[in-house]
Amino acid sequence: MAAKAGENSGATSNPALAPDLDRPDHPDHELAQFGAGCFWGVELAFQRVTGVVKTEVGYSQGHVPDPNYKLVCTGSTNHVEVVRLQFDPAVCPYTNLLSLFWSRHDPTTLNRQGGDVGAQYRSGIYYYNDSQARLAQESLEAKQKELKDKKIMTEILPAKRFYKAEEYHQQYLEKGGGRGQKQSAEKGCNDPIRCYG
Repeated sequence: MAAKAGENSGATSNPALAPDLDRPDHPDHELAQFGAGCFWGVELAFQRVTGVVKTEVGYSQGHVPDPNYKLVCTGSTNHVEVVRLQFDPAVCPYTNLLSLFWSRHDPTTLNRQGGDVGAQYRSGIYYYNDSQARLAQESLEAKQKELKDKKIMTEILPAKRFYKAEEYHQQYLEKGGGRGQKQSAEKGCNDPIRCYG
């Protein structure tokens, strides 16, 4: 099992390595963080889930405080493009989020998803509590059995400091992306997600 939040000795001297101490807007909600390639399509998939009340895209797991998109893309910061979401576990169990995570990308490719290559596109589940850590590990083991000989590269680590990405990245595909073609973020929508810059 991965180290628990706060065990990293560098967390006190480098804010980027500190645990994500942000809290949900509602006391009965939880936060979750996932990296599964380019964050645009991943965010839209999670936006459509009933029980997910808020999504944000950003950067986490790196060692440089306050990174921006251009810096992250150089590969020098070790950040991951992540989606951080707030969800109501009474409506949407964490296991539902894990199922969507596994279905949205190929966890057997190292530092790449399709044509997107780089450490920022790596596969990761970044947990906020012991229950999430346990469920993430169990889901990985189940997925590994399903994939048999193809080794899963997904990392499971404590959620580190979340740096919100630039505003134009937020809900990018819902707003129309680079082509101005808006895609539905309505709950339960199962239209194919088209990812474009």
